Amino acid sequence: MKGKLILENGKVFEGKIFGELADSVGEISFNTGMTGYQEMLTDPAGHGLMMVMTYPMIGNYGINTEDMESDRIHLRALIIKEDAKLPNNFRCEMTLDGFLRQYNVTGFKGVDTRYLTQIIRDNGSMKAIITAEDLTKKEIQERFESFSNKNAAKEVSCKEKYEIKGEGKRIGVLDLGVKRSTLDYLKSEGFDVVVFPYNTTAEEILNENLSALIVSNGPGNPEDLSETIEELKKLIGKVQIFGEVLGHQVLALALGGKTAKLKYGHRGGYPVRDMKTGKVIITSQNTGYVVEELPEGVEMTHQGINVKTIEGMKSEALKVTGVQFMPDLYESPKDVFVNFLKLV
Repeated sequence: MKGKLILENGKVFEGKIFGELADSVGEISFNTGMTGYQEMLTDPAGHGLMMVMTYPMIGNYGINTEDMESDRIHLRALIIKEDAKLPNNFRCEMTLDGFLRQYNVTGFKGVDTRYLTQIIRDNGSMKAIITAEDLTKKEIQERFESFSNKNAAKEVSCKEKYEIKGEGKRIGVLDLGVKRSTLDYLKSEGFDVVVFPYNTTAEEILNENLSALIVSNGPGNPEDLSETIEELKKLIGKVQIFGEVLGHQVLALALGGKTAKLKYGHRGGYPVRDMKTGKVIITSQNTGYVVEELPEGVEMTHQGINVKTIEGMKSEALKVTGVQFMPDLYESPKDVFVNFLKLV
């Protein structure tokens, strides 16, 4: 079905709507990954986003039920140049188009995604609309104003506490939008895991006698999570805490640091330098915000290469570690996570 992609800055792209044949509105950004589209689609950190894939053909190896990072697609829309009509992989169970339709998510194709990425890079992330209608200026503005992602982490967090039984040390996960791969990794290492909703009190968490607490990744602005920040302030110094991406950001705010919105986010592969070893590692990221300033006494452990962003922090005295990237996916970044779990 023919449709239009309307950007907040006035640019309009013509293309075809696929997947769920419906209108959509959200915040547009881009992802530089060549693979991992299924994980990206189902990552809760993408809640509320319309994602442009810079790689020209998406869907080559299809979709399978094993690589889901949650129980559904969280993106508002997927924007690509071309979809693979005949995916080829022994694990393939369905096409990308069928996957989007199954979860009522709109797709948009036939657009020059490299040019679209340049516009986002130059102008920053902005709101966008996908529609098959001829909208008036007033209708376009009303749709932009109707979109808000302020409660993103609250909407993706679990509603009540649950446990993943294991024989090892007891570890808590504060769910701001935790990925299934994080929980699977902790389970594979034998930990006894208890997962908490985003608004769990410090008292409830301390009552579980945890060896450590992981504050998970997730979507949205860390400053919107004022409840979580206040409870983390009460936990700092009392239990070992590890923050992942959004968890890293809210942890920095609880320590007295500052965060800021990135111009267009870091989504896909991103190079980061380990400040201790000087080694550069390629990390997996999916975030629109960054820690801008660390409080006194907290060490920067990792720094961005392309932009000199704070990519990691640590304070042994306060029992705090945090990273801006997903540390449980690839071997080099995983060292950070492994060292933390060894400490536990």
